[in-house]
Amino acid sequence: MEIQLSVQGVLADPTTESHIVVLQDETKLRTLPIWVGMSEGNAIRVAVEGISAPRPLTHDLLRRMLDRLKATVKKVVVNELRENTFYATIHMEADGRELTIDARPSDAIALSLRSGAPIFARQELLAGSEAERVQAWLEDLKPTDFEDR
Repeated sequence: MEIQLSVQGVLADPTTESHIVVLQDETKLRTLPIWVGMSEGNAIRVAVEGISAPRPLTHDLLRRMLDRLKATVKKVVVNELRENTFYATIHMEADGRELTIDARPSDAIALSLRSGAPIFARQELLAGSEAERVQAWLEDLKPTDFEDR
């Protein structure tokens, strides 16, 4: 079963110098944090904050190409966690055909935000293998953690 999520924020992780994309369901009861690289986190943050660059960024370019090809992103799904690495798929429609493309979750999320496509995760990932670590991390969060650094 897939649960729809939305991006609640992108945080800098001071212990790893990476970013954490915080996904939550609409009830705010289920959270899925995904650690991503700094540039990937910035690409998601730009979309969340509605910042427009003077020239198209990579995911903006990809969306424009899909638009010109009359392809539509229908949804993205974070569908697997293997050896501490998340996997995702981008579900698209082009020329009346449905296509599924393997992607890094960070790229799938960045593209979904620019395309207006919903983000989903498989329910079993929300329980998560790192549940205790995530819960402790969430309990230590402060509202100021979501501010730009």
